[in-house]
Amino acid sequence: MVQTSGWTALRAQGRRAAAASGGRQPSGTRHPLVAVAMVLPLACVLVVVFGGWEAVMTQASSVVGMLGR
Repeated sequence: MVQTSGWTALRAQGRRAAAASGGRQPSGTRHPLVAVAMVLPLACVLVVVFGGWEAVMTQASSVVGMLGR
């Protein structure tokens, strides 16, 4: 029971903090445009390092062939 009441207190504290910050609780997800902005630089580096667009198209056609389309 002691452990359960500790978790309850932590949840209540989180709700109070969310109410103080405008009522929004963090959902753990980010906006799709933010995700694209984070991934795009790495994708560009990988395209340059691993052979460019031709390699991507070769892999994509291989996957399509394995799927039977």
